[in-house]
Amino acid sequence: MSASSPTETPAKKLKVGQDGVDGFKKGQRDFSVKGDGGDEKPPLKYDFEAERKVYTNGFEAENKTQIIKGGLTGNTIRIPDVNSGYASEGAALIAGRANGPPDQNEYRRKFALIIPSTNTVVEYDYWRMLLTGNPQLLRGIGFHTGNILIDSPKLATDEDMLNFLTMFRREIMKTVDRVMTAEPEYIIMGMSAETFFGGWDGNQEFKEEISDRCGLSCATGAEACKYALEAFGAKNVAILTPYVPVGDANVRKFFTEIGANVVRLTGLKCDSASSIAHVTEAHLEKCLRELDGPDIDCIVQCGTNLSLVWLAERMESELKKPIIAINAATLWFALRENGIKEPLSGCTRLLREH
Repeated sequence: MSASSPTETPAKKLKVGQDGVDGFKKGQRDFSVKGDGGDEKPPLKYDFEAERKVYTNGFEAENKTQIIKGGLTGNTIRIPDVNSGYASEGAALIAGRANGPPDQNEYRRKFALIIPSTNTVVEYDYWRMLLTGNPQLLRGIGFHTGNILIDSPKLATDEDMLNFLTMFRREIMKTVDRVMTAEPEYIIMGMSAETFFGGWDGNQEFKEEISDRCGLSCATGAEACKYALEAFGAKNVAILTPYVPVGDANVRKFFTEIGANVVRLTGLKCDSASSIAHVTEAHLEKCLRELDGPDIDCIVQCGTNLSLVWLAERMESELKKPIIAINAATLWFALRENGIKEPLSGCTRLLREH
C-alpha cells in the first residue's frame, strides 16, 4: 500500500468517456454476460406480474408481490414473494392453500450483499454493525454474500483502475445471477468505485443495469452518500478515498453533481484492491485530522475495503461533525429504504440519529 499526502493530481486524459468524467454517456459500459460460446446468457429475474409462480421444490403457489415506497427516495420498490411455496405441509401446497413460512433466519428482509472477491472488510463490517448495534430489534435481517471474481486486482495507475472496472463489469452480472439462487429481496452493492463512475448519471445507469438483470432494487454507496449528506444538511465536504486520480475524479464529479462543495479530497492511491484493507487505523486517523477544518460540515469516506466505521464512530465526537463511512452509509440506506427504522448504536451518528 502506498499513501499520498492530502493532495490530488488530475486524472490522465484517456479516450473520450473512458475515464467516466469527460464526455460520459450512458451505454458506454458493457455489463453483458457471455456464455462459453460467446452468446448472451439469460438472466435469473423475478417475475412480479404473474399471479402464480413455481418454487424450487416444484410446487406452484400464489405470487404475492409487495409494493413499498422507499423510505429515503420515495421510489417504488417491489419485494418478491419468496415464501408462499415453502409451506411446512406438502398437502397444503398440493391443495393450493400455500401460506409458506419465511426463511427462519432472514424472515424480516433477506439482502443480497455483492462484494469484490478481493474485499475482506464489507461482510465483517455489516454483520458487526447489525449484531452489535441493535441485535434484539434487528433480528430477522441478514445478508447473503456473493463475490465478484477479481483476478487482476492491481490499482497502481489510472489504467489499472480502468482495467479493474472493465473486469468488474464482465463479472458483476454473473454474481447477481448466483445470489438470485438464494431468493433475496433487495440488493446491496458492497463495492463503491463503480457506483461513482460517470457521476450521478453513471450511478443511475448502474442501478438500472442491476434491476434490469434481476428485477430487484439496489442500494449503492454513491447514492447512500447523497442521502446521508441530506440527512445532516451538509454541503461543504472533505473526502477520503483509497483511489488513484481517475477514481478521485469520478468521486469529485459525483459529489459536485449532487450539489456538494468538495473542499478537500485525499486519495490514498492504494496500489491494489487487496492492499486497501491493509491501511492502518493510525494512518486513517491522521488523514481524517488533515481533512478536518472549520470550512467543512462533514467528512465522507469512499472505498468499501477501507475499514473506517469504528474509527469514524470514535472521532465524530472529537471533531464535532459527522463522518460518513461508506459501509455504514450503504447499510443505512438499504435499511431505511426498506422501512427498517430502528437505530443502530456504536456505528456512526448516521445509523444512530437518522
